[in-house]
Amino acid sequence: MSARGPISIGSMVPLTGASAADGHEFRNGLWLAIEELNARGGILGRELVPNFVDTGDQSAERVSAAARELIRRHNVHAIVNGYNIGAQNAEYEPIADAGILYVHHNTLLQHHDTVMGDPERYFGCFMSDPAEYWYGQGFIKFISWLRDTGQWKPASDRLAIISGSRPYSIVTANAMRSSAADFGWTVAFGPEIVKTPTNDWEYAIELARKVKPAILANTHFYASDIAHFQRQFRNNPIDCLVYLQYGGMHQTFIDVAGPAAEGVIVGTVVGLVRDDDGAAYGRRYRARFGPDSTPEVGALSYSAMHHYALAASVAGGTGEPYEFTQNRKVAARLKDITYRSVLGTIHYHPAWQAAVPYPDATRDPSRGMPHLFYQVQDHRKEQVVIAPVPYNTGRFAVPPWCTGAGTRPGGDPGLMPFG
Repeated sequence: MSARGPISIGSMVPLTGASAADGHEFRNGLWLAIEELNARGGILGRELVPNFVDTGDQSAERVSAAARELIRRHNVHAIVNGYNIGAQNAEYEPIADAGILYVHHNTLLQHHDTVMGDPERYFGCFMSDPAEYWYGQGFIKFISWLRDTGQWKPASDRLAIISGSRPYSIVTANAMRSSAADFGWTVAFGPEIVKTPTNDWEYAIELARKVKPAILANTHFYASDIAHFQRQFRNNPIDCLVYLQYGGMHQTFIDVAGPAAEGVIVGTVVGLVRDDDGAAYGRRYRARFGPDSTPEVGALSYSAMHHYALAASVAGGTGEPYEFTQNRKVAARLKDITYRSVLGTIHYHPAWQAAVPYPDATRDPSRGMPHLFYQVQDHRKEQVVIAPVPYNTGRFAVPPWCTGAGTRPGGDPGLMPFG
């Protein structure tokens, strides 16, 4: 193992560009985790030092260059960050060459293929959330659960899907389309792919309106973009449920959408659990970074850093670049140790090296990260988690723009998850 001294931790974060709002929260989450760990003695008595590189447009070239800079200039023992959408695993190559640990939240099914294609080379690459595929399948299960438990009575079986142009959004939209019929839904429109980033959604909304959908889903994820979508939708709403992805849980979404956000459903395969630990973390986060910060997003890098530190401590310490033997020990412990974080359970699949989702892939909440569904019921207050059980903090409410007979709620969610 390395000589004793500070441990350098790297993070590749989009501090500029379309994902900058998330990137700043990813940086904040890692900062907070490292501050807490250092206050407790770091990793086996060694202080942790964070190093950040901006990934901007998140292209393969930009993200790979960031990885090389962190390894060569900062000698990082691990790279821990949120997502970089667009690199498509290109950054895995310099990381695998150096043999360090890489824990990220790129939310890509491609991660499974890369790791399983050569598990020896990519032993240190971990995705600390489920792949985007689970968004699509899990959403179909969720709306079916609302219907089958009598909480919502859809006027039809028609589903309309709008997608952003990133591969991530398209994979999610296609997973919705391929799963829909298995649960009694008809995809009547889409996926309609809209070039993103964009603030102009009116044409796509008008196309969706023609099929009179019971549900309108938008799989784009930039917070500001989908806030404009929701505002434009509310200008002339369709009598249907609206589902938005991930970015809708960001404070930026609420800031831009305002009261127009009320009633929207937001899904995320990685989100802050509203239990005592999650609430305490949220208070610490806002105290550190301000009342307008978004602890839900910062929780990604925060939780991953704590999990890595635990694994490295049990393994007997971290390894520098090219210290393959020690870093393989850390990777093995990361897979062995199931960690209950403020995001719920991080349990890595032994082959995928990605977090297993609950209830999409496991019925055991102690072995899977919850696929959370929030609803904005008052834009001035915290969003309500409406699924899955046992993580819910409230119940589904009929959106204020819905007036048709098919939207009157009833029934009881009971004690079953939506999967």
